[in-house]
Amino acid sequence: MKIICIGLNYRKHAAELNWALPEKPLLFLKPDSSILKNNKPFFLPDFSKMIQYEVEVVLKISKLGKGIDPEFAYRYFDEVSLGIDITARDLQQSLRKIGDPWEICKSFDGSAPVGKFIPVESIRDLKNMDFRLEINNKIVQQGNTSDMIFGFDEIISYVSRFFTLKTGDLIFTGTPPGVGNLYRNDNLVAYIENEPLLDFHIK
Repeated sequence: MKIICIGLNYRKHAAELNWALPEKPLLFLKPDSSILKNNKPFFLPDFSKMIQYEVEVVLKISKLGKGIDPEFAYRYFDEVSLGIDITARDLQQSLRKIGDPWEICKSFDGSAPVGKFIPVESIRDLKNMDFRLEINNKIVQQGNTSDMIFGFDEIISYVSRFFTLKTGDLIFTGTPPGVGNLYRNDNLVAYIENEPLLDFHIK
Protein backbone atom coordinates (compact mmCIF):
# COMPACT_ATOMS: atom_id res chain seq x y z
CA MET A 1 0.00 0.00 0.00
CA LYS A 2 1.03 3.60 -0.47
CA ILE A 3 0.28 6.87 1.27
CA ILE A 4 -0.41 9.87 -0.95
CA CYS A 5 -0.46 13.29 0.68
CA ILE A 6 -1.84 16.61 -0.53
CA GLY A 7 -0.04 19.78 0.49
CA LEU A 8 -1.55 23.26 1.00
CA ASN A 9 -5.20 22.30 0.44
CA TYR A 10 -7.12 24.60 2.83
CA ARG A 11 -7.74 28.24 1.99
CA LYS A 12 -7.39 29.42 5.59
CA HIS A 13 -4.10 27.56 5.97
CA ALA A 14 -2.76 29.19 2.79
CA ALA A 15 -3.86 32.58 4.13
CA GLU A 16 -2.16 31.82 7.47
CA LEU A 17 1.10 31.19 5.60
CA ASN A 18 0.50 34.09 3.19
CA TRP A 19 1.00 31.70 0.27
CA ALA A 20 -0.82 31.79 -3.08
CA LEU A 21 -3.43 29.10 -3.68
CA PRO A 22 -2.10 26.24 -5.80
CA GLU A 23 -3.56 25.74 -9.27
CA LYS A 24 -3.40 21.95 -8.95
CA PRO A 25 -3.00 19.53 -6.05
CA LEU A 26 0.50 19.31 -4.58
CA LEU A 27 1.44 15.65 -4.15
CA PHE A 28 4.04 13.83 -2.11
CA LEU A 29 4.33 10.25 -0.87
CA LYS A 30 5.02 8.54 2.42
CA PRO A 31 6.21 4.91 2.68
CA ASP A 32 4.28 2.27 4.59
CA SER A 33 6.93 2.47 7.32
CA SER A 34 5.59 5.92 8.20
CA ILE A 35 2.21 4.50 9.27
CA LEU A 36 1.51 4.50 13.02
CA LYS A 37 -1.61 2.50 13.92
CA ASN A 38 -3.60 1.48 16.97
CA ASN A 39 -2.82 4.66 18.92
CA LYS A 40 0.81 3.65 19.41
CA PRO A 41 3.06 6.43 20.72
CA PHE A 42 5.23 8.55 18.47
CA PHE A 43 8.86 8.89 19.53
CA LEU A 44 10.50 12.24 18.82
CA PRO A 45 13.44 11.68 16.47
CA ASP A 46 16.95 12.94 17.14
CA PHE A 47 17.41 14.54 13.71
CA SER A 48 15.04 17.48 14.23
CA LYS A 49 14.45 20.20 16.81
CA MET A 50 11.07 21.27 15.35
CA ILE A 51 8.62 18.38 14.96
CA GLN A 52 5.15 19.66 14.07
CA TYR A 53 1.62 18.27 13.73
CA GLU A 54 -0.82 18.63 10.83
CA VAL A 55 -4.22 16.98 11.27
CA GLU A 56 -5.80 15.73 8.05
CA VAL A 57 -8.84 13.84 6.80
CA VAL A 58 -7.68 10.48 5.42
CA LEU A 59 -9.46 8.53 2.67
CA LYS A 60 -9.04 4.77 2.36
CA ILE A 61 -9.21 3.52 -1.23
CA SER A 62 -11.64 0.64 -1.59
CA LYS A 63 -10.93 -0.65 -5.11
CA LEU A 64 -8.48 -0.55 -7.99
CA GLY A 65 -8.66 2.60 -10.12
CA LYS A 66 -6.74 4.50 -12.77
CA GLY A 67 -7.74 7.63 -14.71
CA ILE A 68 -10.85 8.13 -12.60
CA ASP A 69 -13.32 10.84 -13.62
CA PRO A 70 -14.27 13.19 -10.76
CA GLU A 71 -17.95 12.28 -11.08
CA PHE A 72 -17.12 8.64 -10.31
CA ALA A 73 -14.46 9.23 -7.65
CA TYR A 74 -16.90 8.65 -4.76
CA ARG A 75 -17.05 5.00 -5.78
CA TYR A 76 -13.39 4.48 -4.88
CA PHE A 77 -13.48 5.15 -1.14
CA ASP A 78 -15.95 4.05 1.49
CA GLU A 79 -14.15 4.87 4.75
CA VAL A 80 -12.57 7.98 6.24
CA SER A 81 -10.46 8.74 9.28
CA LEU A 82 -8.06 11.35 10.61
CA GLY A 83 -4.30 11.23 10.48
CA ILE A 84 -1.40 13.41 11.50
CA ASP A 85 1.17 14.43 8.91
CA ILE A 86 4.11 14.77 11.29
CA THR A 87 6.73 17.08 9.82
CA ALA A 88 10.32 17.93 10.69
CA ARG A 89 9.79 21.62 9.97
CA ASP A 90 13.38 22.72 10.44
CA LEU A 91 14.51 20.14 7.88
CA GLN A 92 11.72 21.20 5.52
CA GLN A 93 12.75 24.84 5.74
CA SER A 94 16.37 24.02 4.90
CA LEU A 95 15.32 21.71 2.05
CA ARG A 96 13.02 24.35 0.56
CA LYS A 97 15.88 26.85 0.46
CA ILE A 98 18.01 24.61 -1.75
CA GLY A 99 15.18 23.01 -3.70
CA ASP A 100 15.81 19.46 -2.49
CA PRO A 101 13.07 16.78 -2.15
CA TRP A 102 11.07 16.55 1.07
CA GLU A 103 11.26 12.85 1.91
CA ILE A 104 13.43 13.14 5.02
CA CYS A 105 11.19 15.81 6.58
CA LYS A 106 7.81 14.24 5.78
CA SER A 107 8.28 10.51 5.25
CA PHE A 108 10.34 9.24 8.17
CA ASP A 109 9.31 6.31 10.36
CA GLY A 110 6.10 6.89 12.30
CA SER A 111 5.32 10.21 10.61
CA ALA A 112 1.77 9.19 9.63
CA PRO A 113 -0.34 8.24 12.67
CA VAL A 114 -3.79 7.14 11.46
CA GLY A 115 -6.94 6.69 13.50
CA LYS A 116 -9.94 4.39 13.35
CA PHE A 117 -11.76 4.40 10.02
CA ILE A 118 -15.51 4.98 9.85
CA PRO A 119 -17.89 4.42 6.92
CA VAL A 120 -18.68 7.43 4.75
CA GLU A 121 -22.39 6.65 5.25
CA SER A 122 -22.00 7.73 8.87
CA ILE A 123 -20.98 11.25 7.80
CA ARG A 124 -23.80 13.73 7.34
CA ASP A 125 -22.06 15.69 4.56
CA LEU A 126 -18.51 14.95 3.41
CA LYS A 127 -18.31 18.39 1.77
CA ASN A 128 -19.23 20.16 5.01
CA MET A 129 -17.55 18.05 7.70
CA ASP A 130 -16.06 19.47 10.89
CA PHE A 131 -12.90 17.97 12.33
CA ARG A 132 -10.40 19.05 14.96
CA LEU A 133 -7.25 18.19 16.85
CA GLU A 134 -6.86 18.60 20.59
CA ILE A 135 -3.52 18.48 22.39
CA ASN A 136 -3.65 18.07 26.15
CA ASN A 137 -7.40 18.87 26.06
CA LYS A 138 -6.88 22.13 24.17
CA ILE A 139 -8.16 22.62 20.61
CA VAL A 140 -5.19 23.48 18.38
CA GLN A 141 -6.65 22.88 14.91
CA GLN A 142 -10.21 23.12 13.62
CA GLY A 143 -11.23 22.61 10.03
CA ASN A 144 -14.20 22.03 7.78
CA THR A 145 -13.96 20.27 4.43
CA SER A 146 -15.90 23.14 2.81
CA ASP A 147 -12.64 25.13 3.05
CA MET A 148 -10.74 22.65 0.85
CA ILE A 149 -9.21 24.03 -2.33
CA PHE A 150 -9.50 20.61 -3.99
CA GLY A 151 -12.30 18.34 -2.78
CA PHE A 152 -12.11 14.58 -2.35
CA ASP A 153 -13.39 13.84 -5.85
CA GLU A 154 -10.89 16.20 -7.49
CA ILE A 155 -8.04 14.76 -5.45
CA ILE A 156 -8.83 11.15 -6.34
CA SER A 157 -9.21 12.00 -10.01
CA TYR A 158 -5.96 13.96 -10.13
CA VAL A 159 -3.93 11.40 -8.19
CA SER A 160 -5.20 8.55 -10.38
CA ARG A 161 -3.76 10.25 -13.48
CA PHE A 162 -0.27 9.50 -12.15
CA PHE A 163 -0.65 6.55 -9.75
CA THR A 164 -2.84 3.49 -10.01
CA LEU A 165 -4.92 3.48 -6.84
CA LYS A 166 -5.09 0.13 -5.08
CA THR A 167 -7.32 -1.22 -2.34
CA GLY A 168 -5.98 -0.07 1.02
CA ASP A 169 -4.08 2.97 -0.27
CA LEU A 170 -4.45 6.05 1.93
CA ILE A 171 -4.82 9.66 0.84
CA PHE A 172 -4.04 12.45 3.34
CA THR A 173 -6.08 15.38 2.05
CA GLY A 174 -4.43 18.46 3.58
CA THR A 175 -4.43 20.38 6.85
CA PRO A 176 -6.36 23.42 8.14
CA PRO A 177 -4.67 26.34 9.98
CA GLY A 178 -3.13 26.02 13.40
CA VAL A 179 -0.05 23.86 12.77
CA GLY A 180 2.37 23.82 15.70
CA ASN A 181 5.12 22.03 17.60
CA LEU A 182 5.00 18.68 19.35
CA TYR A 183 6.60 18.03 22.73
CA ARG A 184 7.32 14.98 24.84
CA ASN A 185 4.27 13.80 26.85
CA ASP A 186 1.75 15.58 24.59
CA ASN A 187 -1.54 13.72 24.17
CA LEU A 188 -3.15 14.15 20.72
CA VAL A 189 -6.85 13.40 20.20
CA ALA A 190 -8.46 13.97 16.80
CA TYR A 191 -12.20 14.14 16.13
CA ILE A 192 -14.52 14.02 13.13
CA GLU A 193 -17.55 15.97 14.29
CA ASN A 194 -17.62 14.79 17.93
CA GLU A 195 -16.30 11.27 17.44
CA PRO A 196 -12.71 10.67 18.58
CA LEU A 197 -10.83 8.60 16.02
CA LEU A 198 -7.22 9.02 17.08
CA ASP A 199 -5.71 9.23 20.57
CA PHE A 200 -1.96 8.85 21.13
CA HIS A 201 1.01 10.24 23.04
CA ILE A 202 4.37 11.75 22.18
CA LYS A 203 7.39 10.10 23.79
